[in-house]
Amino acid sequence: MKKLICVIMALTMLLAFTACGGSSAAEYRVGICQLVQHEALDAATQGFKDALTEKFGDAVAFVEHNASGDAATCITICNQLVAENVDLIMGNATAALQAAASATSDIPVVGTSITDYATALEISGWTGATGRNITGTADLAPLDQQASMLVELFPDAKNIGIVYCSAEPNSVYQAEIIIEELEGAGLNCEVFTFADTNDVANVVTTACASSDVLYIPTDNTAATCAETINNVALPAGVPIISGEENACKGFGVATLSISYYDIGYIAGEMAYEILANGADPASMDIRFAPETVKKYNADICSQLGITVPEDYVAIE
Repeated sequence: MKKLICVIMALTMLLAFTACGGSSAAEYRVGICQLVQHEALDAATQGFKDALTEKFGDAVAFVEHNASGDAATCITICNQLVAENVDLIMGNATAALQAAASATSDIPVVGTSITDYATALEISGWTGATGRNITGTADLAPLDQQASMLVELFPDAKNIGIVYCSAEPNSVYQAEIIIEELEGAGLNCEVFTFADTNDVANVVTTACASSDVLYIPTDNTAATCAETINNVALPAGVPIISGEENACKGFGVATLSISYYDIGYIAGEMAYEILANGADPASMDIRFAPETVKKYNADICSQLGITVPEDYVAIE
């Protein structure tokens, strides 16, 4: 009996200690909804997780989901994260951010890999912050500089095909701006859009037939179809300027590159400020990549006989 009492007391003390330990290391549960698996978005998610892990250590837990490119699945994921009462939701890519925005007006939402928050969230009178429970980082490299890059590399080009997924609002936004820039430089622009992955090859084939150069903005659907696009454009001898580096690896000759890991990491730092210090996402300005770099795809440039200026860096 004496031994039994000692065992019970020891167990009681252990449970009390465990409870105290759990209280002092209270976990933050952070939900992650990523639209699709590809290198750029994967890097942004990793940067986000790394920033929070460095700040919180074991006190942060991630509830991570990938929607496999389906916007409807993003909605299901975000509704489930809200039902689980996570402390914060990270939306990686536009459809994921929009799903999180629809799912909650209370839980803080931090986006990343978003081209334009005003477009994604249908906010007029943009001031730099959303005025809602949402903030985050953008993946937009300056479009005027992208247009200048195209003109620099292809000074004799006259007809530019603008190719993107019509279902992605941020691609529409980029296309409108780049067309204005290119037409201002005296070039003719024609838009070619696909609704989903099923008609990418046919649309790119049509675009190549009437274009000297293609421009494909930062577009998640295009990124997931990089091989399909390259299998059409490269044999046709039509170069592509890409809106982001990881897509450029698959089908582009050059891009104005940002680091998706960096914008994910910055988003993680913003999430930390919200969770640990009570920062209000409604008043936190959207942040951008700290630097851009002109990069080129050495293999495709070689196959097309394109020589780039010395200030371009080869994509590794």
